[in-house]
Amino acid sequence: MALGILVIVHEFGHYTFSRLFGVWVEKFYLFFNPSFTLVKWKPGKYLKWFSHGSEMAVMDGDDATDDKDKTSWRGTEYGIGWLPLGGYCSISGMIDESMNTEQMKQPAKPWEFRSKPAWQRLLIMVGGVLFNVLLAMLIYAGIVYVNGEQYINFTDATEGMEFCDSAHKVGFVDGDIPLAADGVPLTYYNSSELQRMLTAKQVTVLRNHTDTVTINLPENFIFQANKDAEANQVFMAYRLPVVVSQTQPRTGGEKAGLQSGDRMLAVENDTTPSYGEFTAALAKYKNQTVTLRYLRDGQEMVASGVPIDGDGKLGIMLTEPTKVYKTVTKEYNLLQSVPRGIQMGWNKMVDYVKQLKLIFTKEGAKSVGGFGAIGSIFPPSWSWLDFWNITAFLSIILAVMNILPIPALDGGHVMFLLYELVTGRKPSDKFMEKAQLIGMAFLIALLLYANGNDIYRFLIK
Repeated sequence: MALGILVIVHEFGHYTFSRLFGVWVEKFYLFFNPSFTLVKWKPGKYLKWFSHGSEMAVMDGDDATDDKDKTSWRGTEYGIGWLPLGGYCSISGMIDESMNTEQMKQPAKPWEFRSKPAWQRLLIMVGGVLFNVLLAMLIYAGIVYVNGEQYINFTDATEGMEFCDSAHKVGFVDGDIPLAADGVPLTYYNSSELQRMLTAKQVTVLRNHTDTVTINLPENFIFQANKDAEANQVFMAYRLPVVVSQTQPRTGGEKAGLQSGDRMLAVENDTTPSYGEFTAALAKYKNQTVTLRYLRDGQEMVASGVPIDGDGKLGIMLTEPTKVYKTVTKEYNLLQSVPRGIQMGWNKMVDYVKQLKLIFTKEGAKSVGGFGAIGSIFPPSWSWLDFWNITAFLSIILAVMNILPIPALDGGHVMFLLYELVTGRKPSDKFMEKAQLIGMAFLIALLLYANGNDIYRFLIK
């Protein structure tokens, strides 16, 4: 569903600028349709289901379009293909995926792409990328307008953060409070701030609430963090004191008489200032009884003979971080949500571009994923907030990937158009045909490689 929305919006960007400049859009399709089409519609002429036909052939015969309709929405065939690998907007007089070289041998018509000035052709080509970026910004604006932003500042998390083993090895200590990455202040835990930390050369933290410490990160440390994430080890998490939300029936927590709001202090002689120490202490006493110390309404309490089950569990549910630490909730009205959405979209795009350069390293190439990797970022249970957040991020990814200067992508066409604008010389049709073929071959190889990585990770690793 998310990819369908993104493809339609992207192609609609090309479609909109084509219509604006009087260029005929022959076909507008969601998904590809080699030899077979699920549904196609030509306004005022036909509606066909499960139709056979070539993928992007120029319409002729009964499907012919009058000259007066070519720049109208009625002159476009709209459809849904069967191969869910994106979509396309077939623009007349342009060397694209259709490779319609016969059309290019004919004299240029006024409604064709090749007849328009270079600056108009440039806007038509960047239209898809522009619409994807605007969509992401619009989604982010909608999210903050509806939900606002609630977060815990790093400095308000008094117990600091807990870190994974790889973070410990480079110098992080549980309880550290992140302050800055390469000198730029860090505010609260979110994907952008985490990204800045993992790609920084130096991270500054507050240790023991008194000492400011600078940690030097090794080059490409983000790859190690990604490996840890694949093994279900998050780089860092808020170091939460164990505060009981409720107890489960017939468990050690219920038998100990624990109540909502109780804060755990120790299991036997092991102090447990945070959830990590607490679970580690419980694991030592599986199938045994223990003495617990906890704080209730400011008074220290003791419970003896508390049973721990065979999984090292006490049977308590924890209070959410936002109810333990001071939170900041920022509300946005309609006018405020728009600039915030633009800022969030821009920051996401900058962060992704910075991360993209890592693909060209050995470790980065191994991390490239296909449709399986995209599907894995969606949560197992439905959430509209998660859906729109992920859709916005995927829209940024689609925009950035499409603007890369690779023939067959929008960025390849933009590269050649910029060359034309600077030099005044237009690349020949023969050159463009060869560049398109090379670009398509490269993209097919990349698609096979990325999805092959998914299969390898699923079956082998």
